[in-house]
Amino acid sequence: MVKILLKYSFLATISWTIIIFVLCCTPGKYVPTAHWLELLSFDKFVHASIFFILTCLWLVYMFKTNKLSMVTMIFIIFGCVAYGGLLEMMQATVFSQRSGDWLDFIANSFGCLMGLWFFRKNKYRLNSAN
Repeated sequence: MVKILLKYSFLATISWTIIIFVLCCTPGKYVPTAHWLELLSFDKFVHASIFFILTCLWLVYMFKTNKLSMVTMIFIIFGCVAYGGLLEMMQATVFSQRSGDWLDFIANSFGCLMGLWFFRKNKYRLNSAN
């Protein structure tokens, strides 16, 4: 699985970035709701998970291209957090039947930080997969 991710890392990264945009700009009436999931804050888990994956994909891609440094990691984190913030602002102002939410932005940011933590803890696996 890791070798496949490394081989297609650029395609996976760009595709996931676009998928997040499409999901966030989908009108609210097309987004499924389940009221019992709101009790579990499932929406925040989804936001964190989506941005966790986004951050991991960007880090893996930069690792694969041998362009990963501490500065690059910081840039990726700030870029992913900014992307999450921009999407929340667009949901509040541009996209129909959507609303921006500070808690969603916090969940997005948390997912980015967890992605960085996960990548740093598991980077050795990428070294052995090369």
